[in-house]
Amino acid sequence: MGRIRVLVVDDHRIFAEALAAALAAEPDVEVGAAGSAAAAERALERAAAEGRPYDVALIDADLGGEAAGPGGRARPGGEPVEEARRRPPPAVPLSAVPLSAVPLSAAPPPAVPPPRRPGAVSAVPGAVARSAEQVRAEQMRAEQARAEQARAEQLRPAAPQPDGITLLGRLRRAHPGLRAVVLATADDPHRAARALHAGATGWVAKESSLARLLAVVRGVLRDETHLPPALLTGVIRELTTARRDRTESERLVDTLTPREKQILRCMVAGLGRQAVAERLYLSPHTVRTHMQNVLGKLGVHSTLAAVAVARRAGVSPAEPVVPPSIASAP
Repeated sequence: MGRIRVLVVDDHRIFAEALAAALAAEPDVEVGAAGSAAAAERALERAAAEGRPYDVALIDADLGGEAAGPGGRARPGGEPVEEARRRPPPAVPLSAVPLSAVPLSAAPPPAVPPPRRPGAVSAVPGAVARSAEQVRAEQMRAEQARAEQARAEQLRPAAPQPDGITLLGRLRRAHPGLRAVVLATADDPHRAARALHAGATGWVAKESSLARLLAVVRGVLRDETHLPPALLTGVIRELTTARRDRTESERLVDTLTPREKQILRCMVAGLGRQAVAERLYLSPHTVRTHMQNVLGKLGVHSTLAAVAVARRAGVSPAEPVVPPSIASAP
């Protein structure tokens, strides 16, 4: 086995740097670090484009959960640790300098008025005065607009960050050859089963030894699945329960007619009654009747509950319907 490329995905900078440094001390391991989901995705894409893809991702199960604390967050670039330390700090872009910081003396001076002929009445001083007033008014409006924009940015809610297990599923879909190992602060059978379902091949406690972690990393590269013995019974129970729920959901969905299944797929796609009617070329009243039949056969009382049953049964969202005139065109 050649060199192993490992990407540590953890938003606690102290832990991530310590783990990356310990792994980098191994002669056959090359390490990168990412402090967020977006940074991990960028790092994997960049590595794949360079023809040097990562082999294993070590992903914090609680990624994006609690604040990183005094230690801050991990370096988001995803580059090897030594390269990150040698990289100079980025320069401040020009666009980051507020216009209010530019002194008024930097503005171009007003044009020099032409000499006044004897006996002529000049309106230049008044024009200059009005121009200066307009400049000041425009500056005040610009300052006010910037202040309002800054307040809006502060009030704007931050985009939700996926947790480590959700990110794991996304990374495995985008990079099928990547092995994923979850780093967890506590053993949780439900989350471990969810991680396995998302494509994880290992679950390691954060307090485990480096030797244990390296054994798991090398094991998953041999297509092995590594779980702590204390988790096995709970994970098997969770997977069995999930399968039983899926089987029951599949049985309920099978009671639907083809048209009702089509309606259900539209509901899974998030379409309302009017949108379903337009997509399937039905009247809203007919769609309403079909939706009521779907809820009754699934034994639920809301669209959300019906969608949950459909998801457990593996029902996919509806695809756009091609109009008959287009479908029959030569």
